[in-house]
Amino acid sequence: MDPSGSGPRHGRLLISPSLSSPTFSTSSPSRSPAPHHDRRNSTSSPQPLLPFPSPSSSRSGGGGGGAAGGPRAAGALPSASQPAFAHNARVAAALAPAAAFLLDLGGLPVFAVLAVGLAAAYLLDALRQRQGAFFTVWAALIAADVAFFFSASLSSAASASVPLTVLALLLCAETSFLIGVWASLQFRWIQLENPTIVAALERLLFACVPIAAPAIFTWAVVSAVGMANASYYLATFSMVFYWLFSIPRPSSFKNRKQDAPWQDTDGILGPLESCVHALYLLFVPVLFHAASHHATLFASWANVCDLLLLFFIPFLFQLYASTRGALWWITRDARTMDQIRMANGLVALVVVVLCLEVRVVFHSFERYIHAPPPLNYLLVTVTMLGGALGMAAHAAGKVGDAVSSVAFTGLAVLVSGAGAIVIGFPIMFLPLPMISGYYAARFFTKKSLSSYFTFVAIASMMVLWFVVHNYWDLNIWIAGMPLKSFTKYVVAAVIMAMTVPGLALLPTKLRFLVELGLTGHALLICYIENRLFNYATMYYFGFEDDVMYPSYMVLFTTFLGLALVRRLSVDQRVGPKAAWILTCLYSSKLSMLFITSRSVLWVSAVLLLAVTPPLLLYRDKSKGASRMKVWQAYFHASVVAFSAWLCRETIFEALQWWNGRPPSDGLLLGSYILLTGLACIPIVALHFPHAQSAKRFLVLVVATGLLFVIMQPPIKLSWVYRSEFIKAAHLSDDDTSIYGFIASKPTWPSWLLIATVVLTLAAVTSIIPVKYVVELRALYALGVGITLGIYISVQYFFQAVVLYPLLVATIVLAAVFIVFTHLPSESSTRVLPWVFSFLVVLFPITYLLEGHLRAKNFVDDEEAENFTNMLAIEGARMSLLGLYAAIFMIIALEIKFELALLLREKAADKGVTHGPPGRSSAFPPKARLLQQRRAHAAPTFTIKRLAAEAAWMPAIGNFSTVLCFIICLILNVTLTGGSNRAIFFLAPILLLLNQDSDIIAGFGDRQRYFPVTISISVYLVLTALYRLWEETWPGSGGWALDIGGPGWFFAVKNVALLMMTLPNHILFNRFMWDYVRQTDAKLLLTLPLNLPSIIMTDILTVRVLGLLGAIYSLSQYVISRRIRLAGMKYI
Repeated sequence: MDPSGSGPRHGRLLISPSLSSPTFSTSSPSRSPAPHHDRRNSTSSPQPLLPFPSPSSSRSGGGGGGAAGGPRAAGALPSASQPAFAHNARVAAALAPAAAFLLDLGGLPVFAVLAVGLAAAYLLDALRQRQGAFFTVWAALIAADVAFFFSASLSSAASASVPLTVLALLLCAETSFLIGVWASLQFRWIQLENPTIVAALERLLFACVPIAAPAIFTWAVVSAVGMANASYYLATFSMVFYWLFSIPRPSSFKNRKQDAPWQDTDGILGPLESCVHALYLLFVPVLFHAASHHATLFASWANVCDLLLLFFIPFLFQLYASTRGALWWITRDARTMDQIRMANGLVALVVVVLCLEVRVVFHSFERYIHAPPPLNYLLVTVTMLGGALGMAAHAAGKVGDAVSSVAFTGLAVLVSGAGAIVIGFPIMFLPLPMISGYYAARFFTKKSLSSYFTFVAIASMMVLWFVVHNYWDLNIWIAGMPLKSFTKYVVAAVIMAMTVPGLALLPTKLRFLVELGLTGHALLICYIENRLFNYATMYYFGFEDDVMYPSYMVLFTTFLGLALVRRLSVDQRVGPKAAWILTCLYSSKLSMLFITSRSVLWVSAVLLLAVTPPLLLYRDKSKGASRMKVWQAYFHASVVAFSAWLCRETIFEALQWWNGRPPSDGLLLGSYILLTGLACIPIVALHFPHAQSAKRFLVLVVATGLLFVIMQPPIKLSWVYRSEFIKAAHLSDDDTSIYGFIASKPTWPSWLLIATVVLTLAAVTSIIPVKYVVELRALYALGVGITLGIYISVQYFFQAVVLYPLLVATIVLAAVFIVFTHLPSESSTRVLPWVFSFLVVLFPITYLLEGHLRAKNFVDDEEAENFTNMLAIEGARMSLLGLYAAIFMIIALEIKFELALLLREKAADKGVTHGPPGRSSAFPPKARLLQQRRAHAAPTFTIKRLAAEAAWMPAIGNFSTVLCFIICLILNVTLTGGSNRAIFFLAPILLLLNQDSDIIAGFGDRQRYFPVTISISVYLVLTALYRLWEETWPGSGGWALDIGGPGWFFAVKNVALLMMTLPNHILFNRFMWDYVRQTDAKLLLTLPLNLPSIIMTDILTVRVLGLLGAIYSLSQYVISRRIRLAGMKYI
């Protein structure tokens, strides 16, 4: 049924399974038609100066999605083809980190409230409750806001500054509101039923996110690194989100054809929102800096330069963004906009360069300036301002004709000469930098590769001279090596960085030179950063603990490298193999931020190179994902295993950091197996999804790793101790000196449990063909029973060695019964009753021997020891009862499952047999699955034949269910003293009862809830009578003659109140048996009888009976009414 109120008229309409679930589209919104609606208003977006981004560009840059419909659904109704929200990626880049920061700030209460609310919303969405899911999401966000307002972090900050606390709370509330708006746009039914509302929500989101997100991001960064440069952080984030949201974007919910000209109503934002964004970008960072540094705002020229930089750097960025239409609201004329851009950009560039001279060059690099004042100020200004003006003119396209080219070349020569004089380059070699500047300008004007490489050669000599002149004679150790050695790597990296751009312009045949240069440069960068970050000590005049390389530089170079690789790959400057290697190298640097090992970068790179080929290499754009060959899959799997083995020291260090102590060898081996299995998932999932054997083997490997991690079996691996780091960690005596020697239980039985689980997984995944070979089935049942029996005996009954044979025999019998009930053989009908009989006989024997045999050994002991031993015997008996309860429950579950499967197959066969004669060759989907199952099933004994020849199955299932229920009641009485709450968890066991006319006549599937309700009522009544007897006659002195006894009044009152609760219980249990509708008057008259029991009783169980009776009465009334309404509809 179409939620919009109309269904498809013709053709086949493809609709999502859940119209209310969030949808993240993957194509441009312009590909699908949307309902036409008029959106003319005073703040509509005019035509931008540049053409609007194409659907492909908007899809790659901004969207997480596209339209729900496509060309295949072009004939569908417009409401069904309404496009989805196309800007999920850019909104997620702003709101997802903000939400994570707010969750961390709010702590566990906010996380718990939000988790419960979102889980409820997901459940409602799964139940097709669209409006309920929508309002639940908003209710969860509001509740999370309330929890956030009362969090400890903000309440403690309130005492310091109340206005700041109020502003912070308002900012958090606004962010939560924007998250709710974003979540609302994901509900498909809102997009279908309210297209105007979703367009307004989209506009609201784009208008508010660039205002709130920079403040949240700045708050997060300031809380991590401090307040010193907070204004610059705010300006940076403001520029980022201005670029993401303020540049005109196409609306996801407006009908615009792909090749249609840009109209005023096609954009998201209007002039008002764009003007506010521009003013926010220009003035808010300046005002924030003035407010936070008002005491020292004009104390020095550096502080004044900070103010100017915070205004003119965003201003320059805004002028650059105007080339993409950011300032469309000022004018629509491209020539006027270009004049505005040139005039303002010239002024802003001059101011920025002069401020950078004061704030950066003369503040931090004054010792490298060798020219005397005032000549140094002039030369630095000529160098920086001339270089900036020249590059800006070339970037703006103003260098084209002969005059401008000559001027650009002269400016480059002048800047190069002035820069060389500033750094102290010898005057006799001054023509070299001037020649370098000439060839650099000639490359930019003539696109000559020979000029570029000449420039690189001369510039490399200058870089080498600068390094030798300033650092070569310093006796300093930096990054774990002498400064001379370190500068060699830096010079090599700089020279390669200058060479690669020229190599990228070579013909396609020489593309391998670019790939080699980029790979070598990436290796050098990884090596230098690894030395700077992990060998951070500088041994020079007491700077031993100085931080040489901050973490944000690792992040900056990593993401810059990844962006460069992506750009070169899109432009086809590098091949897929080089892009794969470079991506792995740059991504591996992130591991240094989490693990302090000095080899973690190279180990991570090797592991990424081994894991990622199925994702990045074997992919053909024309044919989709190309398949691996089998030998390639084996080769990659072996490489993955070897790479994971190389990571053993990193795995060891990570586990040691997590556990706080060196991990055991079993945990280390399990982590290695688990890592290997997880790393092989892309191979199987992407290239061998059809190979069931590969999937089964992968599941077995991952499960084995998990078992080793959880169980940590005792194992000695000689290769583990080849690493000096691991050897030193294992030889440490810290644990012994702190905790002493701790006696532990034997851990070798964990091998038995691992063997049991691995054998079971191998049988379930058909690696061991127990389904087809009866002998293997028997060996499997015996093996699993023996290993599990020995494990349970040694692990939980280690003091009762006499019972080991009986316990092992019990587990073996249970395993044989379960396996051969699930996969029957020819002799199952004759053998399984005897197996179950022996299992039942072993129960009382084992229970009695547990106390009788062990009690004989304690006869001559002292009284205190006898008491302790009797407690141990009682505990062992309770463990035995729990073990047998679990065994009988598993047997009852297995029989219930097999009988239910038999009934389902009979119903399917009846449906196929009595189907229409014209469709005798066609099966319904379920029948077709059953036919396939029969075709692949083992041609041996079937469950139907087992049920036909073994009428004992329902009786055994019922006997196991009742026995399990009785044992659980005994455990409840023994361990909890007869808890009232326990019966509500134990009574559902009786749902495993089967229809058996030999025992209970008339008991069928309709009466399956009767045993549950009657057992609860009877248990609570008996418990109430016992509590009453216990309270009334606590001693043996007769009828309430003890001093302080409750007396006759107490007994009569509570017995009367107990009797008043019985009518509703009797009526409801009768209703659960026959479903005969009672009159409404009877139910309404018996309902008030429970109120005195709830209010006046002194016994908790009677009060529970009263509450349950009221619930029973109301439930019976509702169920009866629904049955009556259903019958009337049927009539």
